[in-house]
Amino acid sequence: MIYLDYAATTPVDPAVAEQMAACLTLDGTFGNPASTTHEFGWQAAKLVETARQQIADLINADPREIIFTSGATEADNLAIKGIANFYKDRGDHIITMRTEHHAVLDTCAFLEKQGFTITYLNPQPDGRLNLAELTAAITDKTILISIMHVNNETGVTQDLAAIGQIAKQHNVFFHTDAAQSIGKLVIDTQTLSVDLISISAHKIYAPKGIGALYVRRKPKVRLQPLIHGGGHEQGSRSGTLPTHQIVGLGSALAIAQQNLIAEQTKLKKLRDYLMRELSTIPQTAFNGNQDHCVPNILSVRFAGIDAEALMASCPELAFSAGSACTSASIVPSHVLQAMGISNEAANSTVRLSMGRFTTMAELEMAVKTIRKQVARLRDLLP
Repeated sequence: MIYLDYAATTPVDPAVAEQMAACLTLDGTFGNPASTTHEFGWQAAKLVETARQQIADLINADPREIIFTSGATEADNLAIKGIANFYKDRGDHIITMRTEHHAVLDTCAFLEKQGFTITYLNPQPDGRLNLAELTAAITDKTILISIMHVNNETGVTQDLAAIGQIAKQHNVFFHTDAAQSIGKLVIDTQTLSVDLISISAHKIYAPKGIGALYVRRKPKVRLQPLIHGGGHEQGSRSGTLPTHQIVGLGSALAIAQQNLIAEQTKLKKLRDYLMRELSTIPQTAFNGNQDHCVPNILSVRFAGIDAEALMASCPELAFSAGSACTSASIVPSHVLQAMGISNEAANSTVRLSMGRFTTMAELEMAVKTIRKQVARLRDLLP
């Protein structure tokens, strides 16, 4: 099969897997990082802090600002609930977008039931946030803005610098889910006014089950913890640290930092080819602002074609209809609906996402297969 679902998850890079394996067995660094009385624990703790530094280096942060979590979903929950509960005496209003990942939307819906007020902004038709609407939505009760960096379905990017400035001017915390952008786009916490950043490992050639949350120290951002028991991670997130997974995340981000420009150049070339070739199929359109997007995600719709039928007709290709987290649902994508795209067009949309191991030969075969099956399915239409 040809794998074109890198936005759902990535394979672990072999170099990363090798370093992880060295933390699992008796002859490796298998100790508990919290064991402070012997060499096994000291060695594990050293590897954890090396990984923390690698993550901090990527986003130009202080390593003390990195908190390990089980993934971006937990990081989103910790950031949003943590701010809401710690600063609820200051205000009860949070602003987000309707195109966010469900890790953010469902967290906000939970807080609504707790009495918080949530403003859900619609994107513009191209998927980008209207900054004037964001500014107008801020009140004296607003404590947090949560806007994702890169949309997981369309690949559309948001202007973190501009959003951060608006948040700073109004003394509001700013959180971004960077699951799809970390290691792919430059994020500099010294130039961006962003207070919290959610990081995922399995989108960047590291293992599932690990992630991190960046929490700014100056000015200090305080969070109420979600998990208690042991006071790990500066009291913000208790639980024994999984050394092998943390090493995997740190190693993967170090590799990403070294190869960021070269890898993005390659992916842009692949994406340009894919867009050019798919554009030759009649009644094809691309969702989202193509001038403000990551080079590895392409949301494309073929008029009159059911996305599920197309995927079933291409068993040699692995791709998705919208995001992986909602692929079990027949409800049209909430992202595309928020952008004003009709249900019919949304149901004709597929997401093709590429990565480090995608080749031009694979894309050539994928285009040939999709072109053939779109024509076949259209011939079957009444």
